Amino acid sequence: MQPWIWIVVAVAVVIVLALAYWYSERQKGQQMRERFGSEYDRSVDQLGDERRAQKVLERRAERVEHLQIRPLSPEDQQRFTESWQSIQALFVDDPVRAIHDADGLVTEVMRVRGYPITDFEQRAADISVNHPHVVENYRAAYEIARRSDRAEANTEDLRQALVHYRALFEDLLGAGPSRSEESREARTVDKAA
Repeated sequence: MQPWIWIVVAVAVVIVLALAYWYSERQKGQQMRERFGSEYDRSVDQLGDERRAQKVLERRAERVEHLQIRPLSPEDQQRFTESWQSIQALFVDDPVRAIHDADGLVTEVMRVRGYPITDFEQRAADISVNHPHVVENYRAAYEIARRSDRAEANTEDLRQALVHYRALFEDLLGAGPSRSEESREARTVDKAA
């Protein structure tokens, strides 16, 4: 065979491999964007690089996969629901205290479900894996609560924080695992089989 034919074949193979790699990475990014939602974009913006963001989110998912996340018992659901109703009623008379109580209740629900209760950023990162559609609510509510600590939040801000906390609370309170948790449980069952 002529040497130029080998060169053409080699170039064609390199192009095919490069396209396959590009397509694979594109698919991976799309899957992660679907899984993490706005958290994916936030991570890319924060880190300035899509690959680095994907690695961070992969490590985050691996960390949460090893946690013993569990659904709440009916008794815990009832107890937490009653606590939430009390917090909402408290908001009328003492919105600042209601926001701090809401933050504490959300943290307690996370703890009972099996999430480690460390610093806020780690809690938000952990929540983003199984509850990506409400993690921004959590961040927004937490930021308003911190502004409230500095007397920089008005009543409307506090009302918005309560709405944000409620979105996460309701998602965490769900009777069963989230879609991500169901997916992880299915993978665990598949591995055991």
